[in-house]
Amino acid sequence: MARAQMSHANDAMIRRLQKELEERSGAASGIIETAQNAERDLNSAEKETLTGLRGRIGELKDQLEELESFSNVAGQVAERMKQFDKAITVSKRGGDAAIEYRSAGAWALDSYRAALGNREAHERLELFYREAAHQTTPDNLGIVPDPVVGNVIHFIDAARPLVSFLGAQNMPSATWHRPLVTQGTSVAVQGDYGEAADEKTELVSQKLLITRLTANAITYGGYVNVSRQNIDFSSPQVLDIVINDLAARYAIQTEAALAAELAATTTNAVGYSNAPTAATVATAIWTAAGTVYAATKGQGRLALAVSPGRLGTFGGLFAPINPQNSQSQGFTAGTFGQGVMGSISGIPVIMSAGLPTNTAFLFSTAAIEAFEQRVGTLQVTEPSVLGVQVAYAGYFTPLTINDDAIVPLTAT
Repeated sequence: MARAQMSHANDAMIRRLQKELEERSGAASGIIETAQNAERDLNSAEKETLTGLRGRIGELKDQLEELESFSNVAGQVAERMKQFDKAITVSKRGGDAAIEYRSAGAWALDSYRAALGNREAHERLELFYREAAHQTTPDNLGIVPDPVVGNVIHFIDAARPLVSFLGAQNMPSATWHRPLVTQGTSVAVQGDYGEAADEKTELVSQKLLITRLTANAITYGGYVNVSRQNIDFSSPQVLDIVINDLAARYAIQTEAALAAELAATTTNAVGYSNAPTAATVATAIWTAAGTVYAATKGQGRLALAVSPGRLGTFGGLFAPINPQNSQSQGFTAGTFGQGVMGSISGIPVIMSAGLPTNTAFLFSTAAIEAFEQRVGTLQVTEPSVLGVQVAYAGYFTPLTINDDAIVPLTAT
């Protein structure tokens, strides 16, 4: 009985460790897949999570190797004991290894004789039950596992397409300034006509004015207090799930903050008509590009940011079929997701779920900037209540440099 209990415990632990190993490996693959789908590098939070997963996976592999080795030895011993026990029983019966009753009456007769104390009938019944008993799942509900299959299904998109396109700059301090020229110097023709008679006339003069834009660090974060029991007995590991979810929520909020800064501009809007066509959309984009150039003099890269509800306008009008001599190489719905969906007139079209509903903006990367400093994951133990308080935070600030270089595109 003790040997059987030990075997069951060993097998149960192997199954539990194997399941956790699969879950940890799946979680690591999910993090890498998320970054790859967004066409970006792993962020600091994801790197920290992968480091923790890698350490735990190594521990699990070492334990599994030890337990599997023990299980193999125990299995060999158990099989040998079973063969030895059967050999003794068969020897007592004169070498007849199998018991098969020809009818229910024959079995009933042996049962009657065994009840009267007949040793041979008792041994035949014992061997028959040992070899012929049919054991099914309902007989062993106490040891049938209740598996949780695969990773936790969680419909959340933590991509930050606008932040990734701009590239978040390092945040230098709690408050910082960006110098901005508001008036340049001046150069003009000497005199009235630029002739020899204009020699020694005074040149034009205008001073250079430089103001500064002020930005302040804005903190984003959240926390959860998780019981020690929940951490120890959950599978998949709840602490990893909580940390990953906090990091994803941080990404969503910071992307929305940058999108809100972009959408704060309402001037210089360009319409593409209530019944847009590929031609009217392309015309609106070129018109907006001219406005952006006038404001930035060609500094930065142009991009068209659209909300999910505007994909039909800026993607559906440009089919990926015979796109020669067109404004776009075409869009395909199969690449649906946050990020660069394609291009129109060479301008990348970036879909961001952080933008307000049914909005689109043509802008230059010189017109808006983003600054960030990640705090990452913080943990503290509460011994009095057996809890672990985990938080995720960071500092993120978008800064508009030039409103005129952000042009809303509207259905008018």
